[in-house]
Amino acid sequence: LRQFVVKFNLTVLTKRSGIIWVMLAFVDVSPSEDQALSSGTGFHGYTRRFLASNLIQSHPTFEQLLGYHVLLNKILPKLTLKKDYWLQLTSNFGKVTSVCEICPVLEQECFMVFICEQLTEEQRVQLEELIDRYEHVFTDVPGDSNLTEHQIEVTSEEPIRSKPYAIPYNVRESLKEDIQAMLQMGVIRESKSPYASPVVVVRKKDGTNRVCVDYRKLNRLTVFDPAPGNTAEEIFQKMAKKKYFTRIDLSKGYWQIPVAAKDVPKTASVTPDGTYEFIRMPFGMVNSGATLARGMRKLIDDLDDVDNYVDDIIVHTETWEGHLVALDELFRRLSEAKFTAKPTKCVMGAKAIEVIGHRVSEGIKGLQEENVRKIEGATRPKTKKQVRAFIGLTGYYRDFIPNYAAKPAPLTDLTKKGQPNKVSWEKPQEKAFMTLKRELTSEPILHLPDSAKLFVLRTDASDVGIGAVLMQDHDGKLLPVSYASRKLSPRECKYSTIERECLAIVWAIQKFRVYLYGREFVLQTDHQPLIYLNRAKFLNDRIMSWAMFLQSYAMRIESIKGSENVGADYLSRVY
Repeated sequence: LRQFVVKFNLTVLTKRSGIIWVMLAFVDVSPSEDQALSSGTGFHGYTRRFLASNLIQSHPTFEQLLGYHVLLNKILPKLTLKKDYWLQLTSNFGKVTSVCEICPVLEQECFMVFICEQLTEEQRVQLEELIDRYEHVFTDVPGDSNLTEHQIEVTSEEPIRSKPYAIPYNVRESLKEDIQAMLQMGVIRESKSPYASPVVVVRKKDGTNRVCVDYRKLNRLTVFDPAPGNTAEEIFQKMAKKKYFTRIDLSKGYWQIPVAAKDVPKTASVTPDGTYEFIRMPFGMVNSGATLARGMRKLIDDLDDVDNYVDDIIVHTETWEGHLVALDELFRRLSEAKFTAKPTKCVMGAKAIEVIGHRVSEGIKGLQEENVRKIEGATRPKTKKQVRAFIGLTGYYRDFIPNYAAKPAPLTDLTKKGQPNKVSWEKPQEKAFMTLKRELTSEPILHLPDSAKLFVLRTDASDVGIGAVLMQDHDGKLLPVSYASRKLSPRECKYSTIERECLAIVWAIQKFRVYLYGREFVLQTDHQPLIYLNRAKFLNDRIMSWAMFLQSYAMRIESIKGSENVGADYLSRVY
């Protein structure tokens, strides 16, 4: 039997047993025709079953197609048929079969989990089998977790009630559909509660609507829950030596946590067409984030290679074997806790991963590609609001830019009180705008902080600012972990030179306290500021407080010439 090239059109996917089933149109062509496979989706080739990144044979035999046919017949018959789509296998032997016999598809969204293309065939198979074993965890439908519940403690038993907000007629129908979907998922139910907070419809970036509830009045009477969540710095520090990464995104994480029965009436929301109360935890309540954080801590407690940031769960390991063990245990816990994960937002076994607005690979932290594209495509702001949005986006990555504090200053001036809403764009603003765009789109990188290595801190001060660079040794070179800088206040500008140097040291250690406290680190300086602090600590309260602060840190001082301290020196001077 001769082989033939397969051209396929990826039209729809089905959910079943952790597998992505693809509707293919097989076309018999001459062996002499060298035609490339192309799906336009990042998938490559053919196999009888595959996940998003699997490599597929470009020249399957007729028997292999029959094997695919048999597998479809075995796995898919119980699924709901949707006749709009079909699979047709064709060869030089004629038509084999049609979709009505072998390829029914689900009405729901596809089950698509992304797996790193750089994994070996054996690693891919191992990951497929693991996903297959926990197929029920991967669905767009929110779970009903038994791990925790959301409670609403208020300072007054007087019900909070508001009239419904006016909803534009062109979104009323959309709101009804969303309400119906939430009823079907068991997120809400009809209510006769004396409480009523108004519903608002928010337009999302993709053009669809999001149903939100304005709980501001209720939040003012709610006892605040101070439960802390993980910080990005803590997570990045743990990822320094890791080589394999997986990101699991919960399916509407808030909606997977039940509301305590006694508090369900307090969640009631009013629309122009009726009143509904939340059985699952809603967005917008002051303590929703704290409840989710507490639930996530219970879920991943004592898992050293697993962290979470809000409802994103991140698995990071040094070895592939350790990665499989960590994933198996995580999936088991998700299953037992009745949490579900959104398949299309899960990335598994990756060598590089985007998380918390950054792209992380082995020991390196860069910018998230989507945000780089936003910065690259940013047009000149015309209003105060647009200026603030641009400064906010670039400011999120201030750690990557030496002397960031000074560079957006001409833009910041435009947002000051008294400035017109329509901004006046001149040469200083253009220079600042283009400088920030250039520096953030030139793929700047930082090295992830490694807790096993010694930190080195350099600081410097000028007449107008102070700067610092936190570094670690990599292969005999000191490479940056983070940059920091700020302007001096008018009062601080009056300090003597030696006092400004002292201020830079104290401020930098406070800035990087999370990395430096409780461990030895190297402070590279010319010694003079610390000698001055030791001698002059009784001269005034400010110097005394600085001296007392530094006593809590285990610093090893290394002398460094001013000519070698170029990084911190630059940060302090360019204002």
